[in-house]
Amino acid sequence: MKDFKNLIAWSRAHELTLKVYGVTKNFPRDEAFGLTSQLRRACASIPANIAEGCGRSGDAELARFLTIASGSASEVEYHLLLAHDLKYLSQSDYGKLNGEVNELKRMLTAFIHRLRANG
Repeated sequence: MKDFKNLIAWSRAHELTLKVYGVTKNFPRDEAFGLTSQLRRACASIPANIAEGCGRSGDAELARFLTIASGSASEVEYHLLLAHDLKYLSQSDYGKLNGEVNELKRMLTAFIHRLRANG
Protein backbone atom coordinates (compact mmCIF):
# COMPACT_ATOMS: atom_id res chain seq x y z
CA MET A 1 0.00 0.00 0.00
CA LYS A 2 1.35 3.38 -1.04
CA ASP A 3 0.42 6.81 0.32
CA PHE A 4 -1.14 8.46 -2.73
CA LYS A 5 -0.51 11.95 -1.32
CA ASN A 6 3.23 11.38 -1.81
CA LEU A 7 2.89 10.75 -5.56
CA ILE A 8 3.65 13.63 -7.92
CA ALA A 9 1.08 12.30 -10.41
CA TRP A 10 -1.65 12.40 -7.74
CA SER A 11 -0.64 15.91 -6.67
CA ARG A 12 -0.74 17.18 -10.26
CA ALA A 13 -4.09 15.48 -10.86
CA HIS A 14 -5.53 17.03 -7.70
CA GLU A 15 -4.26 20.50 -8.71
CA LEU A 16 -5.76 20.06 -12.19
CA THR A 17 -9.09 19.10 -10.65
CA LEU A 18 -9.11 22.22 -8.49
CA LYS A 19 -8.37 24.36 -11.56
CA VAL A 20 -11.12 22.67 -13.58
CA TYR A 21 -13.62 23.31 -10.80
CA GLY A 22 -12.52 26.94 -10.84
CA VAL A 23 -12.90 27.53 -14.58
CA THR A 24 -16.18 25.63 -14.85
CA LYS A 25 -17.79 28.05 -12.38
CA ASN A 26 -17.98 30.41 -15.36
CA PHE A 27 -19.70 27.92 -17.68
CA PRO A 28 -23.35 28.69 -18.60
CA ARG A 29 -25.90 27.63 -16.02
CA ASP A 30 -27.66 25.44 -18.56
CA GLU A 31 -24.50 23.30 -18.69
CA ALA A 32 -24.60 22.54 -14.94
CA PHE A 33 -25.86 18.99 -15.54
CA GLY A 34 -24.09 18.62 -18.87
CA LEU A 35 -20.56 19.58 -19.75
CA THR A 36 -19.76 21.17 -16.37
CA SER A 37 -20.70 18.01 -14.50
CA GLN A 38 -19.02 15.66 -17.00
CA LEU A 39 -15.77 17.61 -17.00
CA ARG A 40 -15.63 17.86 -13.22
CA ARG A 41 -16.42 14.17 -12.70
CA ALA A 42 -13.91 13.00 -15.30
CA CYS A 43 -11.21 15.22 -13.82
CA ALA A 44 -11.90 14.17 -10.22
CA SER A 45 -11.78 10.55 -11.39
CA ILE A 46 -8.06 10.89 -12.18
CA PRO A 47 -6.75 11.50 -8.64
CA ALA A 48 -9.49 9.26 -7.21
CA ASN A 49 -8.32 6.29 -9.28
CA ILE A 50 -4.69 6.96 -8.40
CA ALA A 51 -5.69 6.97 -4.71
CA GLU A 52 -7.74 3.80 -5.07
CA GLY A 53 -4.90 2.02 -6.86
CA CYS A 54 -2.54 2.94 -4.04
CA GLY A 55 -4.92 1.31 -1.58
CA ARG A 56 -4.90 -1.97 -3.46
CA SER A 57 -2.41 -4.77 -3.08
CA GLY A 58 0.46 -4.96 -5.51
CA ASP A 59 1.84 -3.14 -8.50
CA ALA A 60 -0.45 -4.92 -10.99
CA GLU A 61 -3.54 -3.50 -9.27
CA LEU A 62 -1.97 -0.05 -9.07
CA ALA A 63 -1.11 -0.19 -12.80
CA ARG A 64 -4.73 -1.14 -13.58
CA PHE A 65 -6.09 1.87 -11.70
CA LEU A 66 -3.48 4.16 -13.26
CA THR A 67 -4.71 2.95 -16.66
CA ILE A 68 -8.26 3.90 -15.68
CA ALA A 69 -6.97 7.30 -14.51
CA SER A 70 -5.25 7.74 -17.88
CA GLY A 71 -8.55 7.02 -19.65
CA SER A 72 -10.24 9.67 -17.54
CA ALA A 73 -7.44 12.10 -18.46
CA SER A 74 -8.20 11.49 -22.15
CA GLU A 75 -11.87 12.17 -21.43
CA VAL A 76 -10.89 15.46 -19.74
CA GLU A 77 -8.75 16.35 -22.75
CA TYR A 78 -11.79 16.01 -25.02
CA HIS A 79 -14.14 17.89 -22.68
CA LEU A 80 -11.65 20.77 -22.51
CA LEU A 81 -11.53 20.89 -26.32
CA LEU A 82 -15.32 20.89 -26.49
CA ALA A 83 -15.55 23.65 -23.87
CA HIS A 84 -13.02 25.69 -25.83
CA ASP A 85 -14.84 25.17 -29.14
CA LEU A 86 -18.12 26.19 -27.49
CA LYS A 87 -16.34 29.37 -26.30
CA TYR A 88 -16.74 28.45 -22.63
CA LEU A 89 -12.94 28.46 -22.16
CA SER A 90 -10.55 31.16 -23.32
CA GLN A 91 -7.63 30.18 -25.51
CA SER A 92 -5.32 30.91 -22.59
CA ASP A 93 -7.20 28.73 -20.10
CA TYR A 94 -7.60 25.97 -22.67
CA GLY A 95 -3.89 26.03 -23.52
CA LYS A 96 -2.82 25.84 -19.88
CA LEU A 97 -5.26 23.11 -18.88
CA ASN A 98 -4.69 21.07 -22.02
CA GLY A 99 -0.94 21.23 -21.45
CA GLU A 100 -1.39 20.08 -17.86
CA VAL A 101 -3.64 17.16 -18.76
CA ASN A 102 -1.23 16.01 -21.47
CA GLU A 103 1.72 16.21 -19.08
CA LEU A 104 -0.29 14.20 -16.57
CA LYS A 105 -1.05 11.56 -19.22
CA ARG A 106 2.69 11.25 -19.94
CA MET A 107 3.41 10.87 -16.23
CA LEU A 108 0.77 8.17 -15.84
CA THR A 109 2.05 6.29 -18.89
CA ALA A 110 5.63 6.35 -17.57
CA PHE A 111 4.45 5.22 -14.13
CA ILE A 112 2.45 2.33 -15.65
CA HIS A 113 5.43 1.22 -17.76
CA ARG A 114 7.72 1.32 -14.73
CA LEU A 115 5.31 -0.75 -12.63
CA ARG A 116 4.86 -3.35 -15.38
CA ALA A 117 8.61 -3.56 -16.01
CA ASN A 118 9.19 -4.30 -12.32
CA GLY A 119 6.40 -6.89 -12.15
